[in-house]
Amino acid sequence: MVEGLGERRIIEILLRQLEVMPGVPVPLGDDVSAIDLNDGRLAVMKTDMLVGRTDVPPGMSLWQAARKAVIMNVSDLAAKGVRPAAILASLGLPRGLTEGDVEQIGRGLNDGAREYGAYVLGGDTNEASDLVISCAAFGTCEKRFFMRRSGAKPGDLVAVTGPFGKTAAGLKVLLEGLPASPKVRETLVNAVLMPRARLQEGLALAQTRAVTASIDSSDGLAWSLHEISRASRGGFTIEKLPIAQEAEEFAEAHGLDPAELALYGGEEYELVITVKAELWKRVEEAVKKVGGSLTKIGLATREPAMLFKGKEGAVPIEARGWEHFKPHSK
Repeated sequence: MVEGLGERRIIEILLRQLEVMPGVPVPLGDDVSAIDLNDGRLAVMKTDMLVGRTDVPPGMSLWQAARKAVIMNVSDLAAKGVRPAAILASLGLPRGLTEGDVEQIGRGLNDGAREYGAYVLGGDTNEASDLVISCAAFGTCEKRFFMRRSGAKPGDLVAVTGPFGKTAAGLKVLLEGLPASPKVRETLVNAVLMPRARLQEGLALAQTRAVTASIDSSDGLAWSLHEISRASRGGFTIEKLPIAQEAEEFAEAHGLDPAELALYGGEEYELVITVKAELWKRVEEAVKKVGGSLTKIGLATREPAMLFKGKEGAVPIEARGWEHFKPHSK
């Protein structure tokens, strides 16, 4: 039974069955796949799937769901410093959908792609028992600008492109009915229904060539840090948790732990990066020029430990976050 194995264990089993392509520039299991075009450029591909039961909360329209299916893919390209050019979309549609529902899905796919300068070129459609929107994004980049998740070095700064915790809190509003003030509720719910990929930030970061590792945070801040740690064979000491003010307020109102919301919520679509310390100003200015911001949260270490140094001393950051086939992982 796959139930209980967890998505990551399933991926490990599948990867063991695959023959590795000779000279593949990005190892299996990274955020994206790539082919070397042998002219200094990479063809970069990403595919991600949205399923109604697990990925579409109450209150999310079909337009928003289709747009999110695109954003999920664009975010992973953004983490590599790759601009999306084209998207394919495969749809599994339940019989009960109306013509208007299908129009919403089509508009959502188109609007999500055009929001980031890409086009939907086609795909496939089939009947399914649940809504399935599987997108594949494609782009190219110069090999020297491609950002991996495996290059963090001891002494590198750890940074993020935005605050965390809003999506986890927003899901508690939508799924559990927890109340919030109108302003806070709007911000939290909007984080769930209208996620945004940090594409401009990713492109700007790649151009600096000062980023040593990069990943998108869709599986949660904690898990993203652990993924970079595993790939880079090091650890992190986190000195500042980037918790959104609205998440802080929501947690206080309901007796929740804001650190739990920020670390283990998932679906934030921020970028988590490591940067050469001496080049921090270059990176900070590059992101600022495209309208974004960076927040330093800690340091990369030689030891593989993952620690948060707070008021109560150093505590481990657990390797957990959102994971399919493990319903209690959030």
